[in-house]
Amino acid sequence: MTLGNSPIASSATAHADPYSASAALQTSRSDAPLPSLLHVRDLKVYFPIRTGVLQRVTGHVKAVDGVSYDIAKGETLGLVGESGCGKTTVGRAILRLIEPTAGTVSFDNQNVLAARGAELKALRRRMQIIFQDPGSSLNPRMRIINILGEPLLIHKLVTNRDELRTRVEDLLIRCGMPKAAADRYPHEFSGGQRQRIGIARALSLNPSFVVCDEPTSALDVSIQAQIINLLTDLQKEFGLSFLFISHDMSVIQHVCRRIAVMYKGKIVEAGDRDQILNAPRHPYTQSLLSAVPIADPTRRKTRIVFKGGAM
Repeated sequence: MTLGNSPIASSATAHADPYSASAALQTSRSDAPLPSLLHVRDLKVYFPIRTGVLQRVTGHVKAVDGVSYDIAKGETLGLVGESGCGKTTVGRAILRLIEPTAGTVSFDNQNVLAARGAELKALRRRMQIIFQDPGSSLNPRMRIINILGEPLLIHKLVTNRDELRTRVEDLLIRCGMPKAAADRYPHEFSGGQRQRIGIARALSLNPSFVVCDEPTSALDVSIQAQIINLLTDLQKEFGLSFLFISHDMSVIQHVCRRIAVMYKGKIVEAGDRDQILNAPRHPYTQSLLSAVPIADPTRRKTRIVFKGGAM
């Protein structure tokens, strides 16, 4: 499996140019590679900068600048980096919630960026997202049965109200919520409960691939563990593939087998979890890892400050 616009460099090549995006390390794996589900190649998302009275375009913000990766069936790829590096934009662009500027996205051998009409609707049924903020992602004016039932009605997966209620209640129970939650509003739930509802909505159409956009960042630590365990159980049960976006290396370490590190819109390093965490090559990855706190007051950790520059 490859990660990057071109095949990932070997250790010797990476040693010669260890900080370039094209030399991101991909550690060899002893097990046979899984069949790929999602291929992203040279994905770019540029936002125009407009100035003056006439609002002419005078430049672009390169939010995503040539990102490439593969995700296999049933696999979780962790995408990690600081706030503002382009992680969320990558996740939304492959789902076409944001239209990419350039690049290719192939999902199960279908061209996502070229899809239109019924073809795009069918693709979106198989590709879902769990948003970062469970409060703002749920319509406060709708009951939970309507929030979870709306995608079922749009895709015509239910034929009557009784079937709709049964499907919604089953989803709630599977995500650790009571049946009675169906008739309540989002503000009546805690943050962790709202995130469970968001997960249930993402699963309502039986997708194959889910973008998890920092699903635990707005939650307490104890609740984070419950949500991570829920996602892990659901992945095993339904064979889901995840793009797990986070800035928390400890969360990434727990849920992801492979990790890609983003900085200023580019993937600067990628590889197996153990290699990234134990032997990072790029100074930005080293800086991220040095910022992870250690729950031991007797140990001192040297903070590595990345000053930017070389990619």
